[in-house]
Amino acid sequence: MELQNKADRHDFTKGSVAGGIIRLSLPMMLAQLVNVLYNIVDRMYLGHMPETGRLALTGVGVAFPIVTIINAFANLCGSGGAPLCSIERGRGDEDKARRIMGNSLTLLILFGILLTVIGYLLKTPLLYLFGASEETIPYANAYMDVYLAGNLFVMLGLGMNPFIESQGFAKTGMLTVVIGALLNLILDPLFIFGLELGVRGAALATILSQFVSAVWVLGFLSGGRAILRLDVSGMGLRKETVRGILGLGLSGFTMSVTNSLVQIFCNASLQFYGGDLYVGAMTIIYSVREVVQMPIQGFTQGAQPVLGFNYGAGQNGRVKEGIRFMRRVTLSYAVGIWAVLMLFPRFIIGFFNEEESLLDVAAVSMRWHFALFFFMAFQYIGQTVFVSLGKAKQAVFFSLFRKAILGVPLILIMPRLWDMGITGVLAAEPVTNVIGGLACYVTMMTVVWKKL
Repeated sequence: MELQNKADRHDFTKGSVAGGIIRLSLPMMLAQLVNVLYNIVDRMYLGHMPETGRLALTGVGVAFPIVTIINAFANLCGSGGAPLCSIERGRGDEDKARRIMGNSLTLLILFGILLTVIGYLLKTPLLYLFGASEETIPYANAYMDVYLAGNLFVMLGLGMNPFIESQGFAKTGMLTVVIGALLNLILDPLFIFGLELGVRGAALATILSQFVSAVWVLGFLSGGRAILRLDVSGMGLRKETVRGILGLGLSGFTMSVTNSLVQIFCNASLQFYGGDLYVGAMTIIYSVREVVQMPIQGFTQGAQPVLGFNYGAGQNGRVKEGIRFMRRVTLSYAVGIWAVLMLFPRFIIGFFNEEESLLDVAAVSMRWHFALFFFMAFQYIGQTVFVSLGKAKQAVFFSLFRKAILGVPLILIMPRLWDMGITGVLAAEPVTNVIGGLACYVTMMTVVWKKL
């Protein structure tokens, strides 16, 4: 009876669609913003280290594509399994939903171990490939040596938290992130400055915080409050279940990997055309990008359980209502934050480093990078609908299209057009925002909206 009452409270076919999305998305937006603190606070502290701040900041920035790839594998399981759980709950098949969650946990453990081994074997050549120089490689290597030791904790916390949120426990999902981020905020200055561990201290603070988050997530999903509880019997891998998780998760995975791919080519190109100063500037810009994207990501992730549950229950009218509401909010936010970034670049950059040479380069680079940022809203709307409704092929394609098919070639080609150089590297991002965002959105309206 208790489980039935909890399930009724999280039945998204009842009540206001917009209200359901807001109820789930507000805690998730806060959680996403707080989650950024894991890496952003590290960079803020490192950027203000006496004498070596800029090099330490740049070294960690070069290492970040590896971190992004690790997170991509966590998203592969979390963003693949959690929407499927919502759909199966909407259909009333809780046994299948529980099996999806157990298989996702097993995959996370296997991927975590494998990535740790590969990371230690290949990190140094990869860091050079990603834009490290002789001056920055010691900082990049030091960070990754520690970070990889706690890689499994990172993956478990990130990959299993969506299963809390998909059951409607948005506040609990938010606490997962808040607990870890606050701990990281406390440990960072202690380890970096107090114990004088530098970049190693930043990495150590991160993995200890993620360990606590992982324990919190697994404890909740194994306890009595969860509607779907982790069960050892559900962890045995089944071919069709794994195929479904990885197939749908490829969208989030591809988006993360292609983001990392673009960072790699961008850093390498900036190193070639401009040197460490431009790589350091881009490290700050990617940090700012994480912050401004997180509210959109939190909001659209909050919409996914509502859209998926109603789609599974055959409530197509409510699905369309949810899409319209998501579109209004996402576009309004994207335009507003774009205006702030265009008006106050130097003020924002100053939170990371106050060297005048870096401020000058980063301010110009930021305006180029975010010139047409508001078109990204269309990408998020389309991707969210594809993932929520289980349209794996479309979700994966448009993740690849924007970054791998458009972004990487443009980064390589545009600097050579009319000898644009650095400007060409920076101008590639706004071009991909327009073409990729509109292509994804128009396809969603054509393929999905009409059928609904």
